[in-house]
Amino acid sequence: MSHFLMLITVLFFNIIQPSSVEGVWITQDDETGQKKSEVLIYQENGKLYGKILKLLLPEDEGKLCTECDGENKNKPIEGIVIVNDLILNDGTWEDGTILDPKSGKVYDCYLTLEDQNNLKVRGFLGFSILGRTQNWIRKK
Repeated sequence: MSHFLMLITVLFFNIIQPSSVEGVWITQDDETGQKKSEVLIYQENGKLYGKILKLLLPEDEGKLCTECDGENKNKPIEGIVIVNDLILNDGTWEDGTILDPKSGKVYDCYLTLEDQNNLKVRGFLGFSILGRTQNWIRKK
């Protein structure tokens, strides 16, 4: 009976608290700490993607991806998919890319769920040592 109660308790807490990277995340400016955007992280065909839903700073409203190449060139930043093709490997989503809409540059990327409300996002060039890490906060 006690095993049954423990199982029910574990299932209950897993339902209440998300254990997935999927959801809406708030990005922050590295220097000022200001909340910059809301990004929807979602899975499609076994890969992970992230799309900018909303820019949060008034001065960013309506901005276009002027520095982007290809299909994103001069498109509104809101709606652009910035995280592409990550695959799950041992608890880390990796082997994909992330787009910086401000510079138009595309970086290698990996994501790690630090806890239920903190997502470590690392963008880098070639070697993960050459890059930067951001902490995104789950939107409640």
